[in-house]
This record gives sequence, C-alpha cells and structure tokens, in this order.
Amino acid sequence: MIELKLRRFARRVSLPEEAIARLHAQEGAVLYLAEVQGDGYRVMPHDPGFVGKMTKTQDIISRYRNTLQALAR
Repeated sequence: MIELKLRRFARRVSLPEEAIARLHAQEGAVLYLAEVQGDGYRVMPHDPGFVGKMTKTQDIISRYRNTLQALAR
C-alpha cells in the first residue's frame, strides 16, 4: 500500500513516483477518482464510464451494420 499525503499546491495533487508508475501515467496525464462502495475512493487512469459507452456503441454497430456501411459510401 502506498501512503499519500495531501498538500495544497495550486489546486494540484502530487503522487509518489511509485504510484505514477503503477498507474502507467505520465506528467500531465488525467487520472479519475471514482467513489467505491463504503467510504473509499479509487484512482484510475481511465474513465470508468467509458466501458459502458463502448459496450453500447458496439451493440449499435452490430445491429445497424448494413445501414452504417450504406451511409459510409
């Protein structure tokens, strides 16, 4: 477990190098803080809502494949 100390620094949060490496993030990267059940939070390098949006997109593409191909011409 990585211990973090929150310090006010021009509305920015600094993470230890070890945490940045484990998140595969680089300087200036956007990280998402998602609330988990209970009183906790989780820091993620990707948008948690993105998976749901992509699932819906794949469903639409598979249902309307012929229509989308005709529109692409």
